[in-house]
Amino acid sequence: MKDILLLEDDAVLAQTIAELLEENGYSIDTVHTGNDAIDATYENDYRLYVFDINVPDMDGISLLEALRKADDSTPTIFISALIDLETISKAFKIGAEDYLKKPFYPQELLFRIDAKLKTQPKNEIVFADLRYLPDTRELYKDGRLLALGEVGQCLCDVFLRNIGQTMEKTTLYDCLSHPSDSALRVAINKLKQQTSLPIRNIRGIGYILEKS
Repeated sequence: MKDILLLEDDAVLAQTIAELLEENGYSIDTVHTGNDAIDATYENDYRLYVFDINVPDMDGISLLEALRKADDSTPTIFISALIDLETISKAFKIGAEDYLKKPFYPQELLFRIDAKLKTQPKNEIVFADLRYLPDTRELYKDGRLLALGEVGQCLCDVFLRNIGQTMEKTTLYDCLSHPSDSALRVAINKLKQQTSLPIRNIRGIGYILEKS
């Protein structure tokens, strides 16, 4: 997951913002058209969108409206020279969290981004009713922290980082102090009972956490 998707058709301003954010530790993708932004949201997950409104192909408000209809709830900041109340009102009605009028100091945008992102976990994997924080290896089910034990925690980490990929037994053995087929089978069955993760055995090869 990357931090920010920036949609800005002014190449100079986009570069200035991107450089400032990267200098402050944020990972950022920059696009210049609405269609490119749509493509980027299909290919990556982001913690925050920063959208200009007047951009080619699809304006920023129509873009966010389409994303919200697709159940994309990523927090969004609009940056725009438009200051009419109708535009600002529509931006907030469709789900924007903030609105910054051009021209602005890039540092001001950084302050607002810091306020949004520093209260969020940097990395997060959501799977069905589970929310996993890889940095701390914490797993939440319906908002409740699960205690998986050392082996279960290790296996959970491997599977949730590799959803839809077949994991060979030798890779999963690293989670066990005394690795064997039977020990692995017992540990995975216990994990499935605790989490309801749809982990399936691939005979003779390993296991796969199937996409939900």
